[in-house]
Amino acid sequence: MNDWPDDGGYGRGNANSQPEGPRRMSHVQRPQVPQQPPRSQQGHGQGYNPNFTQAQNQGYDSGYSSGQVYGGAPQGGGGRGGVPPQYAPQGPGRPAPDWRKRIKIGSIVLVVGVLAWGIGTYAWASSQMRNEVDLSKVIERPEEGDCTTYLIVGSDSREGMSAEEKKKLHTGSAAGKRTDSMMILAACSSGNTMVSLPRDSWVTIPNFVGSESGKSYPARGGSKLNAAYAMDGPELLVRTVEYNTNLHIDHYAEIGFAGFANIVDALGGVELNIDKGFKDKKSGADFQAGKQTLNGEQALAFVRTRYAFAQSDLQRTKNQQKFLSALANQAATPGTILNPFALYPTLGAGLDTLIVDKDMSLYDLGKMFFAMKGISGGDGKSMNIPISGSAPQNSLKWDMPKVKQLVEQIKNDEKVTVESNR
Repeated sequence: MNDWPDDGGYGRGNANSQPEGPRRMSHVQRPQVPQQPPRSQQGHGQGYNPNFTQAQNQGYDSGYSSGQVYGGAPQGGGGRGGVPPQYAPQGPGRPAPDWRKRIKIGSIVLVVGVLAWGIGTYAWASSQMRNEVDLSKVIERPEEGDCTTYLIVGSDSREGMSAEEKKKLHTGSAAGKRTDSMMILAACSSGNTMVSLPRDSWVTIPNFVGSESGKSYPARGGSKLNAAYAMDGPELLVRTVEYNTNLHIDHYAEIGFAGFANIVDALGGVELNIDKGFKDKKSGADFQAGKQTLNGEQALAFVRTRYAFAQSDLQRTKNQQKFLSALANQAATPGTILNPFALYPTLGAGLDTLIVDKDMSLYDLGKMFFAMKGISGGDGKSMNIPISGSAPQNSLKWDMPKVKQLVEQIKNDEKVTVESNR
């Protein structure tokens, strides 16, 4: 479309000798631009936005009034034919974080993590236990009492020990295994009681059914208590203890030399206050009086020594009780149970050498340790079984009236008032 007049047409050439006069161009009206807010309110100074279109920002005032449809450079800069900077409309402000919700979620995650760790640890530890003793093979058993009773046995088993370890721990190299210590632990609501049974106790070995052969054997009569274990293992030992005490044994736990020493070392030693120093070449004991921390080798020597004492086996049982209570007191603490760096080495050091009955769970084992800990904390009693004198083969005769009274108090969950005279 041409808006110039048709009278001659400027720039078309003319035959006249005089130049042509000026011509007027018809008025062109530019489009109206809507009023917009000042540029200072529209983010002036930002970079070019190639995705901008007029449709995305209706009503923008570029500040340029040339009327050209393709636009020009904005005041204060901008590229050739560029489009002035734009900002997307801002939405409502970002809400403040919900800390209650975050704490709740964090707590749930923590609880789930702890539960998963606990379940995993329980499953692993349970798999390490050796549930080998079948108490269902024990015949003619007494009725169960109100307390939970454990028969805890320390054997002289050298299973898994190298020649160097046997020499270091002064265990000798005898084949097989025998009981080195025996004690009954009664966990009662009236108070826990630990009763040591000297291995030289003179008892009756009753009729029994062989744990391996299944054959019936007649009563053997009078013999030392540790002979029962040598004859047919844990099942006959439980049968003999039940027969001579009339106390039902709920659980059995046995640990050998190596496992005992390893547990002590895994705990970093056990602190013990020794009343009077003593030495013994056979066990390797060499102790001064006073408070000290015993490692695995020293602990084993402490609980095995008998020849350094006038009371021999009776004093040894007292030392065994004292040390086991101190061991339980240190092992059954939050610092060990809740610390995986302490718990796993401790469990790993002893569980694979710990022999228990088929019905004993890790929970039962934990209850046993806490019952021993209660005794060391003063919430219970430790004693030797009452002794009335000597018997054949340099053995010890039980004071049966006192033994019966002691057993009745345990079975009825009464506070133990019986005292040992040795």
